[in-house]
Amino acid sequence: MAAKKRLWEPFTKSLMDEVHRWGCMKQTGVSLKYMMEFGSRPTDRNLLISAQFLHKELPIRIARRAIELESLPYGLSEKPAVLKVRDWYLDSFRDVRSFPDIKDMNDEKEFTQMIKAVKVRHNNVVPMMALGVQQLKKGMDLKIMYEDLDEIHQFLDRFYMSRIGIRMLIGQHVELHNPNPPPHCVGYIHTRMSPVEVARNASEDARSLCLREYGSAPDINIYGDPSFTFPYVPTHLHLMVFELVKNSLRAVQERFMDSDKVVPPIRIIVADGIEDVTIKVSDEGGGIPRSGLPKIFTYLYSTAKNPLDENADLGVADTGMMTMAGYGYGLPISRLYARYFGGDLQIISMEGYGTDAYLHLSRLGDSQEPLS
Repeated sequence: MAAKKRLWEPFTKSLMDEVHRWGCMKQTGVSLKYMMEFGSRPTDRNLLISAQFLHKELPIRIARRAIELESLPYGLSEKPAVLKVRDWYLDSFRDVRSFPDIKDMNDEKEFTQMIKAVKVRHNNVVPMMALGVQQLKKGMDLKIMYEDLDEIHQFLDRFYMSRIGIRMLIGQHVELHNPNPPPHCVGYIHTRMSPVEVARNASEDARSLCLREYGSAPDINIYGDPSFTFPYVPTHLHLMVFELVKNSLRAVQERFMDSDKVVPPIRIIVADGIEDVTIKVSDEGGGIPRSGLPKIFTYLYSTAKNPLDENADLGVADTGMMTMAGYGYGLPISRLYARYFGGDLQIISMEGYGTDAYLHLSRLGDSQEPLS
């Protein structure tokens, strides 16, 4: 009990009671289709309705995560980096809850500025939680390490999935205020997104990173109809394809670095089905042993260096996954982005040859957010 008390010291008991009260309320999921239809007419009335919805929905979602952060296994809750994340969640809960009812467009504008600041406050949650996990691993018996960490992995999946949802809702609302939205854009959603074009941009970004780090990079060939479009969130797709292509480039580059053989290109195939749009990223980078496959979607095995190391200033801007190695979170987080709108990510590997990643995106856009 003493440990619990110590954890919550800087926040008043009444705030904590309120967090627990809101954390028990039911969350309301929205679909891509609904966000798109609702946002296609950003009238004052709709912006007001959206702000009123977020005023009630955000505290529920934030409270749930704050409560989970209290009681993580193996003392993870008490690691300095995790305490910092918990403080961000509690500060944000307090900011949203202390905002009065939204009655007119002036209130709505102020509310929008406030949630914008909440989103910025949480920019570094992913590397900060990664740092917490690193702090935990340092002091842990490796035997427990790989057997019982499933609980932490499941928590992080729920936690990051929820974060994707919160950031999507806030970002969507804020973006609807843009007086000059790009053509065919409804907030974050592009109603005529070309997956081939997004894949091309993402793979060019990944390739220039590879060139910078290794001095050379394999070619990337993209197959698919560039004029085919469907509604999706381009930033989400860019992040996922960037991550997959980056992994492939790294595998091929390292396999053929000292070889006289012709370096095989990475192939990206975009297929449009009735239910799904599927993007396959294929490489001949040597593959992953079958015993290693379950590990690629966990948050706990990476040996890569965290961009926020122990001594870094913990308030830095969003560092993203901008080295070839990243910090080992690229695949599990990409899979969450895919699942957020009803898709999925699967990795099939042939050890000794290469890896195929299948990114499935739901074309229909009517699946509800996965809430837990």
